Amino acid sequence: MYPKQTLIGAAILMFLMGLGSRRQFRFESTTATFVRNLNTLVGGHVQTAPHDDTIVYYLEQIDPAPAEALPAAIVRRLVRMKALDAARLYGGFTVAIDGTGQLFFRERHCAHCLTRTLADGRVLYFHHVLEAKLVTADGYAFSLATEFIENMDPAADKQDCELTAFARLAQTLKRQFPQLPLVLLGDALYANQTVLATCRRNGWHFIFTFKAGSLPALFAEYETLRDLSPRNRTERREGPIRQRFAWVKDLNHEGHRLAAFECRENGPDGEHYFAWITDLNVGCASVVTLANQGGRLRWKIENEGFNIQKHGGYGLEHAYSQNENAGKIFYFLLQVAHALNQLMIKGGLLGNFAQTFGSIRNYLRRLAESLRGVVIDPPGPDPTPPIAPDSS
Repeated sequence: MYPKQTLIGAAILMFLMGLGSRRQFRFESTTATFVRNLNTLVGGHVQTAPHDDTIVYYLEQIDPAPAEALPAAIVRRLVRMKALDAARLYGGFTVAIDGTGQLFFRERHCAHCLTRTLADGRVLYFHHVLEAKLVTADGYAFSLATEFIENMDPAADKQDCELTAFARLAQTLKRQFPQLPLVLLGDALYANQTVLATCRRNGWHFIFTFKAGSLPALFAEYETLRDLSPRNRTERREGPIRQRFAWVKDLNHEGHRLAAFECRENGPDGEHYFAWITDLNVGCASVVTLANQGGRLRWKIENEGFNIQKHGGYGLEHAYSQNENAGKIFYFLLQVAHALNQLMIKGGLLGNFAQTFGSIRNYLRRLAESLRGVVIDPPGPDPTPPIAPDSS
């Protein structure tokens, strides 16, 4: 019988080492040194590492809620330590909202599978997930809240989708961080009345991608007023890159007062155009910051978040269990491991990371080798006084 902290800790280590599969964990966890290190890390006293089937059996039986709370608890701790204060955008933390494909099957996996009929008549079964990640300009992407996009009622006329999942995600986000000032970042899908009303109700600011195809009337009004406001211009140069900004304030969209702003960027790789809507104050003193440290950070959830988790050893698209309950818990534990590795890789504990390891893949390989062959000294007393709880 393994204690629960050993089973959960072993599952997190599987992701932390970037092994990508339960089978690989089975091979890596056989040494006496690994078992000793596992005991040190989780405060256990086991003689052997748990078999991956034992971990899955345990996860099948337990409530996912405690595991779901772990990624948010990490961010809450960092916020209380003020470790992320430098990343604030006019007082708020930038939180990117986006969905991604998680699991794909050729046959129905469960009653909640989403479905898509391909051109050749075959049916694809899949599961998507909607994430809220706190993103920063220096490359952090921490999970705050997760909502699985799935058909809760298989007999319903419409499938679950990103926007209906957002309503559930917003409730979780507000419950987990009731007082935390947030600036939501999202693509044009979120620039709608329902999402804007949710942001207003929860006291969140937002910067959403603005496209002619998503809000054609509002975009046409913006272009007309922009051309009539030549003083609402500024530009920025950095090396070979030139950015030209324009903005319009006091737009009315279904009862919401908004500002719209754009950036035209010229550089060695050509010209790019970006535009956003926001409820933040846009002007000559703020537009550059709102664009470069706000709107453009939305891509961090894809680049530093989903892509790393899919292709960087975490196996986001790998089915660690066919059991629905265990699969969700594995997803949450993956987020925990990704957060911990980010703090190691981007923090100061490893010194010059690029010089020492060269790549994240090298770091994960050497971490796995160390856990298998190098004994971790037991921790001493924590000299840091406890941090009083707050309502973040």
